[in-house]
Amino acid sequence: MEGKKWRTLLAAGLLGAAAVGVLAGCGGSSGSSEGKMKVGVVQIVQHPALDDANKGFLAALNDRGLSDKIEIDQQNAQGDQSNLRSIANRFVSGKYALIGAISTPAAQAMANATADIPIICTAVTNYETARLMNSEAAPDGNVTGTSDRGPTEKEVALIREIQPDAKAIGIIYNSSEINSVIQARHLQEICEPLGITVKELTVNSINDIQQVAESFAGNVDAIYVPTDNVVASSIPTLMSVANANKIPVYGAEVGHVENGVLASESISYYDIGYQAGEMAADILEGKKTVKDLPVETAEKSKLYINRQEMELLGITIPQSVLDRAEMI
Repeated sequence: MEGKKWRTLLAAGLLGAAAVGVLAGCGGSSGSSEGKMKVGVVQIVQHPALDDANKGFLAALNDRGLSDKIEIDQQNAQGDQSNLRSIANRFVSGKYALIGAISTPAAQAMANATADIPIICTAVTNYETARLMNSEAAPDGNVTGTSDRGPTEKEVALIREIQPDAKAIGIIYNSSEINSVIQARHLQEICEPLGITVKELTVNSINDIQQVAESFAGNVDAIYVPTDNVVASSIPTLMSVANANKIPVYGAEVGHVENGVLASESISYYDIGYQAGEMAADILEGKKTVKDLPVETAEKSKLYINRQEMELLGITIPQSVLDRAEMI
């Protein structure tokens, strides 16, 4: 959509401006231009979904006319928890006006570091289970934001449409990410009454993906990839194993499809990032406080199919599915 492209260009411009004089990691001093509010933005690791959420967050701040009123300190923890703690300490000691936290690990690290600075999060699956608040409907601290809960029921329905005889679905995730554990549990709950077995495999790092994924060979009819940061960073590795064994892979978000998986009923990470940015703007403008802003979820989803993967697998997708899908 043209509107989205325009916002993305603005976000890229704001991101470029923010990058001048800030660090790509942790340590050092961010400084501050006189009269500008300092806003820290941190994501756990770089991959398409989180990058899109980041762009959306910045675009919303820009669209609200805040680009000349705030100084943004962009940080990427490179998947390292110790980096997250160092970044959090720097944001707190620098007395930042607001923190934008992208992903559950980033949100938890920021919340552990301060109970005073407003923290607006995105790409967090469940705020209550992540112990960021007692109720998503009524935030009781300094944390709120948007959730990346996807339509897992639609994902399972999609698998059944494409593979009606599927009896076993594999899911691979990092068990230390609470959002991934939640999604695996939810998949089990959906599949059990349908008579579909869910086989879970867990990894600790990207180095585990290939060896662990090979255990799916001959044991599952399809693989489902949740919004897991470790797995999202290693989709090509997973696909090399899946394709060698002709196992269709379904992803929880469009970035997975762009990186090679067959299909996804996906929310837009740009959109939930934008929603979070609007929440942050309300706080920075003094219009609302964190407690005035319940957690928001994605308003819509869309079906995406990877044409090259479909042809590689030689799989026939029903026309009823193709008619409502965007091909990538």
